[in-house]
Amino acid sequence: MSDTKVFLLPDLGEGLTEAELVNWLVAVGDEIRVDQPIAEVETAKSMVEVPSPYAGTVAELHGRPGETLDVGKPLISVTPAGATPQKPAEAAAETYREEEKAGSGNVLIGYGTPGGHGATRRTRAPKRAATAATAVSSTEAVVPEPDVVPGTDPAEAPELTLLRTRVPGKLGAVISPLVRRMAREHGVDLRSVNGSGESGLIMRRDVEAAIHAPAGETAEAVPAEPSTAPLVEPPRTTSVSEDTDARTGLGISSRTPVKGVRKAVAATMARSRSEIPEATVWVDVDATGLLELRDGLKAGGAQPPGLLAFIARFVTAGLKKYPELNTRIETASDGSQEIIGFDGINLGIAAQTDRGLVVPSVRAAEKLTARELDAEIRRLTDVARQGKATPAELGSGTFTLNNYGVFGVDGSAAIINHPEVAILGVGRIIDKPWVVNGELAVRKVTELTLTFDHRVCDGGTAAGFLRFVADAIENPSGLLAEI
Repeated sequence: MSDTKVFLLPDLGEGLTEAELVNWLVAVGDEIRVDQPIAEVETAKSMVEVPSPYAGTVAELHGRPGETLDVGKPLISVTPAGATPQKPAEAAAETYREEEKAGSGNVLIGYGTPGGHGATRRTRAPKRAATAATAVSSTEAVVPEPDVVPGTDPAEAPELTLLRTRVPGKLGAVISPLVRRMAREHGVDLRSVNGSGESGLIMRRDVEAAIHAPAGETAEAVPAEPSTAPLVEPPRTTSVSEDTDARTGLGISSRTPVKGVRKAVAATMARSRSEIPEATVWVDVDATGLLELRDGLKAGGAQPPGLLAFIARFVTAGLKKYPELNTRIETASDGSQEIIGFDGINLGIAAQTDRGLVVPSVRAAEKLTARELDAEIRRLTDVARQGKATPAELGSGTFTLNNYGVFGVDGSAAIINHPEVAILGVGRIIDKPWVVNGELAVRKVTELTLTFDHRVCDGGTAAGFLRFVADAIENPSGLLAEI
C-alpha cells in the first residue's frame, strides 16, 4: 500500500461548507514541510491560507484557481519522503485525522502551528538540466513548453497553463490565474506583453495597458510602482455581450457569480427579512457638544478617539440599560422559541470592503473605554479590508453599529444582521438650523436610526434606548463621567 496522504479541505470555522480556491502556493513536485501554507482560499467570511499537515512531495493538486471546493473533499495529495507514489484513485481513498496526524497544536482557523509562516513559501523540486536543444543566445526570448495544470485534459492545456516567459537576464515571468483570465477574455497574447513587475513579472496593469493599446502596437511595460490595488480581487465578470435577455430584449453585458462574501451577505439579509418582524425608529440629534468635546481634547495636545468610538461607548452603556436589544431568538425543533440574553456585549462594526460588507465585532466592548474602543475599531476595520479577519471576529456580534454617514447619506432603514435583533445607524453630521434656548442657531446635526426585532421588545424599549444614545451625544461630558 502506498503512503501518499490526501489532505481534505478542512472546516475553516463557523460551520462553513465550501470555499473558493484563490491561488495555489505550491506546485506538483514541490517539497513541502508541515504547516507550510499550500493554498489561499476565500470563504464567505474571509481570505485564509491553508497549511499542510504533511511533509513530503506534492503529488497532486485537487482543484484549479477560481473553483469552489466543498469542505471534506480532497485538496492536495502529498507523498512523504521515501514513500512510493500512488495513483490518484488510490490517494483519494485515504483520509486522516487532522490534528493527530499533522502533529499540530493549533487549529487554522483550522490548522498550523506558530512559526509556520516562513519567509520562503515553497521549495521547488530541482529543475531538469538544460539540453543543447534548449540553449539560446542571450539576445533571444524563449517561450518553453507550458506546464499543464495537474488533473486537466491535455486538450485544455492552452487555456489552463502557467506561462513562463524567459527574458534575457531575468527570471521567469509567471502569470497569475487572474491575469491569464483577463488576457484570454480580451484576446491579449501574453508573449507580446512586457512585464513591469519584479524580474519581468507580468502584472494586471500590463494586461490592461495592452487591452487599451492602439491596434498593431505592443504595450510597453508600465513603470513599477507601489501597488494600491486591494489584496483581494473584486468579483470577476464574464463578457457575454452576444447574449440577449429574453425578458427585456436587451443585450447582456456581463454575468457576475454570487459567491464568497456577497453570497453570505445575500443569504443573511434574505433570512433576516423573511424571519424578523422588524420596526424602525429614528431621531435627529444635535452633535455639536460631542464635536466640541473632541476638539477640546485635541487642543489640549491629546489624540482624541474618533467620533464612532464615542458613539460606540454610548451604545454599550445604552445596551446595559436596555438589554433586550442585546439578545438573540432561538427556535427549537418543536417550534418553541427562547430569547437568549448575554453576559457581555460584542459590538459589531459594519465595514465596507472590496469583498463586500462585513461586520467584525469588538469582543467584550462594554469593558472598554472610548480610547480602547477606537483602537480596536481601527484594527478590526483594517484586517477586514485586507480580508484577514477571522471567522470568530466576523461571526460573534450581538449588536451592530453602522456608520453609513461616511457615504454622505442622512439615514437608512438598515436590515438587521441575523441572528442579532437590532442595528443602530448613524448618518452624516451636517450644519442645520436648530432651536437652542428659544433661539434659532446653526448646529451640527446627525440622524440616528434604530431597526429592531419586534419579537424581543416593544417600541417603548427601542425608543428609550435610542433616546439614551441621543442624549449622550448631545451632553457627552456628563454621561462619560458616569460611565
